[in-house]
Amino acid sequence: MLYPLIRKFFFSLDAETAHGIGMMGVDRVACLMAKPVTPCPVDVMGLKFPNPVGLAAGLDKNGDHIDGLAKLGFGFLEIGTITPRPQDGNPKPRLFRIPEAQGIINRMGFNNAGVDKLLENVRAAEFPKKGGILGINIGKNATTPIEKAADDYLICLDKVYNDASYVAVNISSPNTKNLRELQKDEALDDLLSQLKAKQLQLADQHGKYVPMALKIAPDLDDEQITAIADALRRHRFDAVIATNTTLSREGVEGLPNAAETGGLSGAPVFRKSTDVLKKLSTALAGELPIIGVGGIMGGEDAAEKIKAGASLVQFYSGFIYRGPDLVSEVAETLAIMLRQKK
Repeated sequence: MLYPLIRKFFFSLDAETAHGIGMMGVDRVACLMAKPVTPCPVDVMGLKFPNPVGLAAGLDKNGDHIDGLAKLGFGFLEIGTITPRPQDGNPKPRLFRIPEAQGIINRMGFNNAGVDKLLENVRAAEFPKKGGILGINIGKNATTPIEKAADDYLICLDKVYNDASYVAVNISSPNTKNLRELQKDEALDDLLSQLKAKQLQLADQHGKYVPMALKIAPDLDDEQITAIADALRRHRFDAVIATNTTLSREGVEGLPNAAETGGLSGAPVFRKSTDVLKKLSTALAGELPIIGVGGIMGGEDAAEKIKAGASLVQFYSGFIYRGPDLVSEVAETLAIMLRQKK
């Protein structure tokens, strides 16, 4: 009952200002806001998750709030997107709420403090030391030419490898110029090939295998989905995250802020992202797991992602609209659902 009052205050502020204040609040009062979370252990990517409910990348870009967020009961956290060098991102304002549709538009542009600062924060946090599953999401700097994008991903993979439970490769943000070009045939093949070779080299170097997941867009046609599935299999990737934000404005037409440029997330992306997930699941035929993300606002939404083929789920915008209660609600719904499956 407390969160709707808190949300009312935060929604009276500029969205990015509210985000900063809210994250500091999570650090201080997370244990007071958390509800007990139903255990529901799952094995995915060779990792043992205490429950299948994760925080999507973007909320904690620099890993500043790992321990506070962990207290809310997530089965895993994904931080980032991080780039080799610090960058400011796109000009403000760049984050917009559409409360009438439970949506958010962002054009942040991978604003972050750089990979070295993120690693300082990860190494200072207790959650990873206690065995918590921490994904690190990597991207490219805006000033790096698209033909040199692989260099940035390889730098980040090399640096984060030993500190990550898994690495997420973000080639699907709509807010870095030309980034989504990396989802296309030859570019994707080249990038995945280089990343896989580096992963295997690092596994030998560190004496442990850290899985990699590719994060894709919801704005893909059937042919593109099949091509991506084939590439993921060919390069023996460990998982795929479906999906990022959408450029579509379906479901928010005419609403305040709907005309802002950037990626749309929250409830309006649910159907589009779930359709991509379902088609991807068919194309992959169980050969690698899918992390379902996009528009989860309640337990039933998460259950639909699992039915569509996901092994794990994540949310970000739902957390903004629903607060910490969403973690326990989704965990309980999925625990009941997965028990009934057995």
